[in-house]
Amino acid sequence: MTGDAQLQAAIDAALAGQPGASLSAGVQRLMTAYRSGAYPDRPLLASGRDAAAYAAYRMPATAAAVRAAIAEVRRALPGWAPASLADLGAGTGGAAWAVAAELPGLSTVTLYEQAAAAISLGRSICAASPAAALRQGTWLPWRLPAAGDPAAVPVTDLVTAAYILGELTAAQQDQLTALAARASAVVIVEPGTPDGHRRVLAARQRLLAAGLTVVAPCPHQLACPVAVPGDWCHFAARVQRSARHRQAKGADLSYEDEKFSYVAAVRGGASPAGAGPLPPAARVIRRPQLRKNLVLLDLCTARGTTGRQLIGKSSADYRRARKVTWGEGWDAGPEPAGPGPAGPGDAGR
Repeated sequence: MTGDAQLQAAIDAALAGQPGASLSAGVQRLMTAYRSGAYPDRPLLASGRDAAAYAAYRMPATAAAVRAAIAEVRRALPGWAPASLADLGAGTGGAAWAVAAELPGLSTVTLYEQAAAAISLGRSICAASPAAALRQGTWLPWRLPAAGDPAAVPVTDLVTAAYILGELTAAQQDQLTALAARASAVVIVEPGTPDGHRRVLAARQRLLAAGLTVVAPCPHQLACPVAVPGDWCHFAARVQRSARHRQAKGADLSYEDEKFSYVAAVRGGASPAGAGPLPPAARVIRRPQLRKNLVLLDLCTARGTTGRQLIGKSSADYRRARKVTWGEGWDAGPEPAGPGPAGPGDAGR
């Protein structure tokens, strides 16, 4: 059974007996709240019904996005092996589940969440994880300190914060990022929307100012070339839907593509093996376009620019270019030339 299937099975077991109509109604409430873009005036997971709807609706997608981000950090830092994780705004544990699946060397997992209902359900779901560190993880009731007290979150090897910045005020976003930046590595994931991208960019600037090195997705430490009106940088992770997932969302397809924006940064740029970060020469930032005898790659480059690289059948890189996917690093060929990435109507959206 794959990691995604294991998570879906754990969610289904924890939600056994939950009426389908109740889950669907809860999912609709959450979807409305998330899509409004408004700062919530109360915790979104205040009740057991809210937490159940969240687990059915958002947990698989959160796990898929975080797992994709962690995989890119591992590619950039082959010797990276964090032993301790702090997950801020853990919800029902989707991000921690993904990290534990990608990093088997984890020995300590601490999940910080303000909603008691989410903690209760998250414990039940994560008890079924194949990772001992997550099964034995510590769940702590936690609300972002008004003063950003550093002692509220002990320094760990890795801090994750997934889909939480949008539920915070701008000042609280600053506080959370400052707390996270004390770790050896930080991964922040937000929705793949213009607003989510802007929150990630703000967090990226704070992490750089705190002395961390960005290792993914950016192949550079410069200003983001996609920080322009009408455009945004994001990626996609495929999520296989269980029957319960489809029912809760009122969906027909057996899968969905979770769009997300993220930043991953490490302190000092050194892995346990002593190797520095190995960013790719470029990152594929749109879905590759395959034409007859031609591949078009929209790239963000190590020079802090974006551009399109055209790779014809005569190129030694053609076969590999046909297999590269949206979000992967790309280290072949000359500096991209030609028109830059298309706007929001691009096929990669």
